[in-house]
Amino acid sequence: MKAIKILVLAICLPLLLSVNSHKFYVSVTEVEYVKEKQSVQIISRIFIDDLENTLRKRYDKRLMFTPNNETEEVNVYLQRYLKDKINITINGAPVSFKFIGKEYDNDILFCYLEVMGIKSIKTFDITNSLLFDNFDDQQNIVKLNINNEKKSYILMQQNDKAVLKF
Repeated sequence: MKAIKILVLAICLPLLLSVNSHKFYVSVTEVEYVKEKQSVQIISRIFIDDLENTLRKRYDKRLMFTPNNETEEVNVYLQRYLKDKINITINGAPVSFKFIGKEYDNDILFCYLEVMGIKSIKTFDITNSLLFDNFDDQQNIVKLNINNEKKSYILMQQNDKAVLKF
């Protein structure tokens, strides 16, 4: 049953992410372990308007994500928020990620993150509570591709953690 839900979301997600005015609160985070580079590469896709509203409430700042006219303050608060809301533990030890950058695609922000120096992964835990502080019905889809094993999780406020063991 869970696999069916994930399949339906995977099919419907491109439609949901391409709509300008949306009623669904969803983000997608893809995590891939590249063993040759000893790197965990992460891409989070977040609706810009939801992120702006959340950061405005959280930090009492009016931050505007605009590709051509953006202050450095936007990156500072974005990085702080991502570090507060995405937590990763590899092989039982918490790790920190580096903010690589961001890209805009219409009303979606792509955030690129990376964890370096990972020689092997036996256990991988990720907590993703992006936008939970602003939207009760927020769902964060996490797709993991680690050690040639692919798993997808739908994280909600009640269950904001995904665990993969090898």
